[in-house]
Amino acid sequence: MADPKLTRAGFIALIGEPNAGKSTLLNRMVGAKVSIVTHKVQTTRARIRGVAMEGASQLVFVDTPGLFAPRRRLDRAMVAAAWGGAADADIVVLLVEAHRGLTEGVARILDGLAERGQRATVVLAINKIDRVKAPALLALAKEMNARFPFAQTFMISAERGHGVGDLRAWLAEALPEGPWLYPEDQIADLPMRMIAAEITREKLTLRLHQELPYQLTVETEAWEDRKDGSVRIDQVVYVARDGHKGILLGHKGETIKAVSKAAREELAEFLGRKVHLFLQVKVRPGWLEEAERYSEMGLDFGDGA
Repeated sequence: MADPKLTRAGFIALIGEPNAGKSTLLNRMVGAKVSIVTHKVQTTRARIRGVAMEGASQLVFVDTPGLFAPRRRLDRAMVAAAWGGAADADIVVLLVEAHRGLTEGVARILDGLAERGQRATVVLAINKIDRVKAPALLALAKEMNARFPFAQTFMISAERGHGVGDLRAWLAEALPEGPWLYPEDQIADLPMRMIAAEITREKLTLRLHQELPYQLTVETEAWEDRKDGSVRIDQVVYVARDGHKGILLGHKGETIKAVSKAAREELAEFLGRKVHLFLQVKVRPGWLEEAERYSEMGLDFGDGA
């Protein structure tokens, strides 16, 4: 490990509206897939931390759920987790989509930052810059900075990587001096069982449509490291209604088989070894109101009250 006198380390919270690109940015910063990325909004539930190294600096990213107007208990717990992540951070990065600009949701986030008297340094990252022309980008940057005193503004494309290196280098220099918080080779502090569940949930989200993905959760029930170097993973998919179970299984079990295959392949690549994945679907009508399900997702049940 490097000399603690010369090292920097700290927590960086990525906040923004759902689908602003927070998970994509986290995965690009870390250089590995630690947060699920889908075309659907509100897919990130837990505060996933990814760890990136930049020179002698260790950047610990807190990927928060998107900030939106909450309706259900799960929504409220997710929003509480997002603000909690921002409150715990040394630096907050607000991601805004270039083509959407200063929306009502972004305005609410800016008001929230101002109301909370944010102790952390707050920087603005305008994402998806390839979708708009330069004059519109500059106008948005000016408008945003007139609303809030950002320490710095970055123009990036998390998906393509444009500007991400500049943002990471700036963050590395801005973090407080101190010893590293994690071993150098550790990319996420989320237990592997939860990462495995997230990967399966991503595949379900991509395969299914409409509201169903928000009415299900995945838990890793058992994890067995085998003598031949492979791993057996048993997971349960909880759904809220009987009808959902049929949708999940699909005709002759085709849907769940396809999901299982996709999840198994990604898990094998992520873990670097053979994976035996077994999925069960169970109906639990009240899972959205069960404290145990929230703790499995790394959320505080009380925050949804």
